[in-house]
Formats: sequence, C-alpha cells, structure tokens
Amino acid sequence: LKNYQHIVALAYAVKEINEIPQILTNITVGFQIYDSYFNAHSIYHTTILLLSSHKNFSPNYECEDKHKRSLAGSGHSPSSSEICLIQWPLQMLLGISRRRQRNDNIPGHCFYQMVPREDLQYGGILALLLYFKWTWIGLLVLDTDDGERFVQTVVPLFSKKEICFAFIEKSFTFAFVADIINMFNKGAEIRDKLMDSKANVVVVYGESYTVVFLRWLPYLSLQDHRTNMPKGKVWILTSQMELTAFVYQKYWDSEMIHGALSFTIQSNDLAGFHQFAKKRKPSRAIEDGFITDFWQQAFGCVFPSHIHRVEGDLCTGEEKLETLPAAFFEMTLTGHSYSIYNAVYAVSHALHNLTVMVRPELSFNNTAGDEISFDKNGQLTIGFDIINWIFSSKQSFHRVRVGRMDSRAFPDQALTIHKDVQPLSACSESCRPGWSKKVKEGGPFCCYDCFPCPEGKISDQNDMNDCIKCSDENYPSKNQDLCIPKCITFLSFEEPLGLSLTAFALALSLITVLVLGIFLTHHDTPVVIANNRNLTYTLLISLLLCFLCALLFIGRPEKITCFFRQTTFTAIFSMAVSCVLAKTITVVLAFMVTRPGSRIRKWVGKRLTISVVFACSLVQIMICIVWLATFPPFPNVDMKSMKREIILECNEGYIVMFYYALGYMGILALVTFAVAFLARKLPDTFNEAKFITFSMLIFCSVWLSFVPAYISSKGKYMVAVEIFSILASSGSLLGCIFLPKCYIIVMRPELNIRESLIKKRI
Repeated sequence: LKNYQHIVALAYAVKEINEIPQILTNITVGFQIYDSYFNAHSIYHTTILLLSSHKNFSPNYECEDKHKRSLAGSGHSPSSSEICLIQWPLQMLLGISRRRQRNDNIPGHCFYQMVPREDLQYGGILALLLYFKWTWIGLLVLDTDDGERFVQTVVPLFSKKEICFAFIEKSFTFAFVADIINMFNKGAEIRDKLMDSKANVVVVYGESYTVVFLRWLPYLSLQDHRTNMPKGKVWILTSQMELTAFVYQKYWDSEMIHGALSFTIQSNDLAGFHQFAKKRKPSRAIEDGFITDFWQQAFGCVFPSHIHRVEGDLCTGEEKLETLPAAFFEMTLTGHSYSIYNAVYAVSHALHNLTVMVRPELSFNNTAGDEISFDKNGQLTIGFDIINWIFSSKQSFHRVRVGRMDSRAFPDQALTIHKDVQPLSACSESCRPGWSKKVKEGGPFCCYDCFPCPEGKISDQNDMNDCIKCSDENYPSKNQDLCIPKCITFLSFEEPLGLSLTAFALALSLITVLVLGIFLTHHDTPVVIANNRNLTYTLLISLLLCFLCALLFIGRPEKITCFFRQTTFTAIFSMAVSCVLAKTITVVLAFMVTRPGSRIRKWVGKRLTISVVFACSLVQIMICIVWLATFPPFPNVDMKSMKREIILECNEGYIVMFYYALGYMGILALVTFAVAFLARKLPDTFNEAKFITFSMLIFCSVWLSFVPAYISSKGKYMVAVEIFSILASSGSLLGCIFLPKCYIIVMRPELNIRESLIKKRI
C-alpha cells in the first residue's frame, strides 16, 4: 500500500513538467507503470514488451515506432543494469535503487542512479555511532548478496573505530506461502537473539518491506514464554527501508520501532504536493489503474461496481487520504517518492538538453530549490537525512529530522546533528511546560504520566517533577508555562472611572458654592432668615468639604492621604448631619415654645444649635482621634486579592474603628430621620422637615447599600463604591434641603416676602 505514494509523486511530477513550457516546448510527457511482482522474469518480459512494435518480441530489432523512451527502475532486484544491457533505443535508464552500478560496463553510459552513494551512508552510520558513543551494537542484514556486501564493508570499517558487534544476524526476505514457515522460524530465532543480547543499538540493513517483518518480531518466539520486545533498543535503519505495513497490521502496536533513527534520501517539502494528494479521488483519477485496489485495501471498504453482492462497508470515494495511518500513506513526500519526483525532472531536463548536445550533463534545480546533479559515474550527489520515527499511538506517526549527511562536505564534517532536536527514545513522552510528571505506580522510574499544573502554579521546563508557585508579584499564564508580572492598579485621575468621579465631585462642589453664594446674596430675605442663617452656612460649608474630601480617595495612595481621608470625611460629614439634626430640633422646639406655660423657651436659641452641632461632632472627632492614635490607616500593597493585579490601597488599620465611625454616622442619620419624620406635619413655612426626612431616607439607603457593596468589591472598585456613597449621601442633603429654597429665592422671588410667610402660617 505504501508504494502508492510513489505513483502519486510520479503523476505530480509529470503534471508539473507539462505545465512548464520552458523545459519541453511542444512536448507532452507521459508514463506507463508496470509491476515486477518481485520476479526478475517479469522485469525482462515487461521491458521487451514495452520496447517492441505491435507487441511482437523482436530482439535487437525495432520497426515503425519512432518514439524515444526512457526507463526508470525502482525496486530491489538486480534488474537495472541488466535492462540497460539490452540493445534497445533507450535514451537513459534511471535506477531508483541502492545497488552500486558502473557505467563503464554499460554501453552508451545510459545508467543514472537517483540515490546517493552507498559509501556515504556507511560513513553516516559510523559517524552517528561515534557521535553518541555507541560502541557495542548488533547487526541485522538481509540474507542476500546485498546484505553480504554490507557486512563485508562495514565490519572492518567499524572495527577500525573500535566499534564491536554483539551479533551479526541475517534476516529473512520477502517470501511466498511456500516459505512462510521457514520465514517465521527465522524471525523467531532473531527475536530471541535480540532478547538475549545486551546490545542496545541494532543497525538494520534491509529493503522496503523489512519494517513489515520487524513489526512481527514481538509475536514470534521459539521459547515457551513470550514477552514483549525489551524497551531501550535503538534501531538504526538504512535508506531503503520505509515505514510500511500489510493491511492486517493496520492496528498493530508500533512501540518496538518507536524512536528509530532512519537514514533517508535527502528530501525537501514540495509546496503543492499536499494539495495534489489531498484531491486524489477515484472519480478524479480514472486513468489510474492502481487507485481502486489501493482505496479498497487502505480504507477497508469495497466499491459496489466490483461485486454483485455487497458485504462490508461501501467505499464512497470521498474518504480522505490524510486520515490513513502513515504505514499506508503519508501526505508528505518520503525519500523514495522524492527520488521518483527528481527522476522525472532528470528525464525532462535531459530531453531538453538533447537539442544542444549529444550526451547531456545533467544538473538542475528542482522546484523545491534542491540542486540535482550527477558525478562522472552517474551517481546522484545529494546526501542523506537522518530521521527520528515518532509514534504517539498505534497509527499516529511523524518524522523528525535530527540530522543530515552532506555528500559535498569533508568526511569528518559530513555529519550534522541538530542539538535542539535530539533523537527520542523514552518510555513516556516528554511532559511539556505547564504539566508535571508523576512516576507510574509499580513502573520503572522512566515511565510516568503527565498531569496539568494545579491552578496558581506553573512549570516552565519539560519533565518537571513538581509545579512551582509564582511569586506574589506574578501570575501564571493561560498555559501555566510561565509567570507574568502583575500590573499595578489603583483608582487614578487619568482613567475614565477616576476622571468621571472627579468631575462629579467638582460639579457638586461648584453647585454648593453657587448655593452658598445665593444665600449670602439674599441673607436678609425671609427664606434665609427663617432657616437659621448661621446653621445653614455651616451646613453648606460642611457639604462643600465633603465633596472635596472625595478627591482624597482618588490617586496613588500615599501615607498622608491614607492617614487623613477616612477620618476627615467622617468628622466633616458628622458635622453636616449634626447641622441637619440641629435644624430639625430647632423647628420642633420652636413650636413647643409657642404653647402656653412652656418651660423650654430658655433652651431655644443659638446656644441650642451650637450645642447640638458641637456635641454630636465631638463624639465623632473623639472616635477618629482614638482611631488615629491606636492603629491609623496606612498605604498597603495587596498582591493576593486579584489574580492578575497588584492593588495599591489604603489599609484602614483598626477596621473596628472604621465601622464605629460609620455606625455613629448611621445613628445620627436615624435620629435626624426620626425627629424630622415627627415634625413633618408641623406648620413650618417652607415645610423643611419633609425635605429633611426625604434626604435622610436617601442617606440611609445609600449607606445601607454601601456596606455589602464595599465588602464584596476589591481594589479600585471598592474605593469607587465609597466615593459614590460620599457623593450620593452629601448630594441628597444638598438637593433635598437647599434646591427648593433656591428655587423660591431665584425663580419665585414674590414668595420670598414676610407677608407670604405670615399668610402661610395663618
């Protein structure tokens, strides 16, 4: 199944060539594919059939057909050089094979190899072993002439570098049913040899289907007890081997070859191949004689047209190649497919060069930017990639390029290993940052599970045993893989919330100044006189100071602002409420004095109002003095309340005193509300008691709501809640008590006369 990608790569290359008129002008490239079925006789038969006229076999003779042909041989049989020896009008023969061929033995110098030099791979394996200091290895080779040649070459080469061989085993090759028993017995023998050996590195010299048999090894044994293959073996695979599997191996475990290092033909990504393969469907590739069988085997389904009675799943033709296991089909080009792609371009460039020379010297750059050239012996001058095979599940597989063998570099500099992408061979996958590892219970220390870091902790490296907590100045990122500095926050004058509250406070202060100005301008009018001018002025000044006190809560908390802001506001606001209480008591006592025989006449007057204001304010001032003397407010840095912010705030110090101050203001407000409520029906000229009642009702509502809102808020929003409560409660006194009077003074001056006052009393 895996070989189908070779067909797709061939079709893609031909499509590209035909779309580039600069290479072959007025020439269309085509191709025919024949399967050798692992049989040399079929190769000869197909070759002669292809080159004969009208399907007649005529050795050393050709008539009528004037089309020039080139052959590309890909496989593992000794066919390439033998085909070239046949005296037919072949312009060139491309061998996609590892076999070493010599052009001086081939008439016409027609043979070009689309794979790197074999000795470069031997040197690459040796350099890799020396780089990782692996000096005790096993060798597993094909039981063929190629395998014997490999052993005869590498054993003395490796021994010179003091690399020893724990064992040298010849493995089985692809066999038909008649030899299947012998093949399995040989596999079981190899498996037991691997189990008994202490060598942790095994070099495998095989062919494309060797991986199929490697995946059988865990299930084969000549011994009575069968256990899984030991972990810790590092497999080094030669370039001819591919990750492939039979259909029945689709769900087999690939753990044994997980982490293998494979030498592959140097390749590069082709920008359009992924989309070309993705669009490959049976309905769109009618000329493809292989796609139907491949589709049915790969997806485990059947097309209705191929059978009369359908059993099993039906193929829709819209299945996606990208969902197949990598052993069946890969969406990125393998090294073999890349060689086929380059072979098509080599033929095309050779045909192009025939117009200017008899024997073209092939050298060109393919669409991926790689230079494709051949040496004097017709061998490709590219190198090898070193690939780490990673299996994250039975079907999930990806290749990681960890190094490269450069054919143009000096021998001691040819190997390049990417230090940032080291080969992976571990019991468990690495735990990435944001996770911690925990050793599996009852398992070896190298086998572990990965768990996400708990909230508030991070891990910034791979495979950390424990997550660490960020410092108070930092907070974990979303992925919990690094600590991010917290931003410093406080209610500033520059931000919209602070700016709006500042504007609100200044606006109310300006209104208070205007009201005070109106009362001072009309200080001799009945409205002002009737409402106790001195007490009114004291109340307005207190409200003005309350509005300005709100500004102390905005801005970066400093020692001086934290020390005074709460105590200043509570003392001044208590004075304002005391003034309202004094006004209400004065109204009540004034009507009680008018009763015959009343004894409280002596209490009514300026001394009463001054005494009430002084006494009520003095209590709050004493509370504030005790507060400041024992445990005053101070600037504080809160790093724990907010996850991503450092809060600069004023700590209230002795919090009990803070609630004492609020409680005392509440008591004053309740007393004022009660007195005003009782006096609401008294025949006051301007009905001030009703407005005081309403203002105290608003005050109580605001501060009752303040307590839960203040407790539940954090940071600058807690400060904003307090500022709003200050402005709302002070504004209620200003609006309810003074706006009706200002309306009469400014808008209805005809009512601001003594006659109107007397008439209203009557």
